Amino acid sequence: MPANLPPQYFEAEKRYRAAKEPEEKIAALQTMLALMPKHKGTDRLHGDLRRKIAKFSQEAERKLATARSTGFYIRREGAGQVILVGPANTGKSQLLAAVTEALPEIAEYPFTTQAPVPGMMKVTDVQIQLVDTPPIGYKEVRILLANTLRNADIIAIIVDLSLEPLSQVEAALQGLSEARIEPLMDGVPEAPGTYPRRMLIVGNKDDLAGAKTNWEQLHSHYAHMFPLVSVSAREGSGLEEFRRAVYRTLNIMRVYTKTPGSKADLSDPLILEQGSTVEEAAESLHKEFRQNLKYAVIWGSGKYDGQRVSKGHTLQDGDIVEFHV
Repeated sequence: MPANLPPQYFEAEKRYRAAKEPEEKIAALQTMLALMPKHKGTDRLHGDLRRKIAKFSQEAERKLATARSTGFYIRREGAGQVILVGPANTGKSQLLAAVTEALPEIAEYPFTTQAPVPGMMKVTDVQIQLVDTPPIGYKEVRILLANTLRNADIIAIIVDLSLEPLSQVEAALQGLSEARIEPLMDGVPEAPGTYPRRMLIVGNKDDLAGAKTNWEQLHSHYAHMFPLVSVSAREGSGLEEFRRAVYRTLNIMRVYTKTPGSKADLSDPLILEQGSTVEEAAESLHKEFRQNLKYAVIWGSGKYDGQRVSKGHTLQDGDIVEFHV
């Protein structure tokens, strides 16, 4: 049975033959694998490509092990920490640069990110930390990133929509699983010894050929499991929806405070979990403040503005609270 390989496959093969570094060879081989039709006529070729990827992956791991002898650690800042993970060359660095003021190295070749790069993304008046990371496909990277990944509030899996997306997501999930990180899903019990984390899938490069069809495939397969968003970091499309998706996935809300007789401070909200009460908002300020709290007056989620409520009143995003002790 003939392989019936598309022209793009042979273009990737040329890049593979011209590549000097193992990382560049891996990226070209992965592209060839994604473009190759799957049938009996390509079984042998499929195996050959997998073996070559494994060979150059070992070389890349040795290179990373030599370059990085200590673990990575990024101090959490802002209302939440979101770690960007995914295969090489999916556009993680470009996405970070598009929504923050960080200046990661961006290039058309893969593996330009050799260590985590943080940046702060503003969503309304909330600052959320994003962290770009090296490709997660290598064991050495997973070891170095383990603590950062396990402490993240969200892990955002970035995939290239111009290539077959399902295998990219599965590769990322497999890499995370090997670091004992599993998706946090409603109704699914936590396995002993694992680190469940909220996850978000971001389909990048939605301006390229084939992206629409691949997005539909990705959405159909994973929409029941994860939040998904489609963007083009290079063209700037979908970035506002990405910001909103991150905010929703964090499951947080903003609550503003005011003192009696003064205006509300709308510049520095309390960041609380969705469903938090007046009492829990008081505790986020100070434990003793919660103990002394008698009641609160709120603007927003009450039946009317300035309503007096009990300590057990459930707050909503954007509420203004005046505490009385």
